[in-house]
Formats: sequence, C-alpha cells, structure tokens
Amino acid sequence: MSTYPLVKFAFEVDWGGTKVGFQEVSGLNAEVALIEYRHGASPDFSKIKMAGMKTFSNITLKRGMFKSDNEFFAWFQTIQLNTVERRTITISLLDETGAPAVTWKVKNAFPLKLQSTDLKAEGNEVAIETLELAHEGLTIENN
Repeated sequence: MSTYPLVKFAFEVDWGGTKVGFQEVSGLNAEVALIEYRHGASPDFSKIKMAGMKTFSNITLKRGMFKSDNEFFAWFQTIQLNTVERRTITISLLDETGAPAVTWKVKNAFPLKLQSTDLKAEGNEVAIETLELAHEGLTIENN
C-alpha cells in the first residue's frame, strides 16, 4: 500500500474514439433514492426509511480541440429519435507508474450535449470542447 493518496491529475479515458488526453472528467456520482413509508397502525410516529432505485449523474468530458478531429460531433450525430450509439466508457485514475489504480466503468453511455469552445480575440487559452454523457450505470474497481 502506498504512503500517499493518489493525485487526481493523472488519468486516462477510453471512450471508444481516438486516444486523445482529456483535460477534465466530472460527474462520477452514484446515489440511492430514499423511500419513506409508514402504515396507519404503526405505534411509532415516524416513517421507516428504505433504499430505493439508484441514480447516476451525467458525466462531462472536456478536451482540447484538434484540427481534423470531429469525433465528438460524429458520435452526437448518431442520435435519431430513440436510437443512439451507446458505448462503454472506461475512466482510470493512474498511479505514479502510470498504471490504473482506480477504474470507473460507465455502462451504455451516449451523448446528451455537445459544447464547442468559446471564441475570444484576446484570449490566451486552448480551445476546449465539452461532451455531456447520460448512462445506465457506474461501477468502481480498485486495481
């Protein structure tokens, strides 16, 4: 076991497209909905609490824009009514040797929102594109 916690700036994303480094990944959240219940003959004047269905946040991927790279848009264009190309996304937090230490596997992901970079004549930044994904589940593996 390592003496120090993992850093969050060393990670990689396998999203089914070109292996381009991402600047930011957010939304790796899972939550269980709360169900409250009380029947009328209960001697307690409070509700019982039960675990309900799981919900998962949308995941946001940000990366630099590259000339002749239109893969985010091409994936976004697969959306037609209720059909879309779904993908398994793998996000790995890397240890000091570059090996995966923690891996998030995202099930049946598809694009919801594509945001191109803002443009600013006096800016001094890299052009960043953002893709927001919906999905049907998230698992976390410690390697």
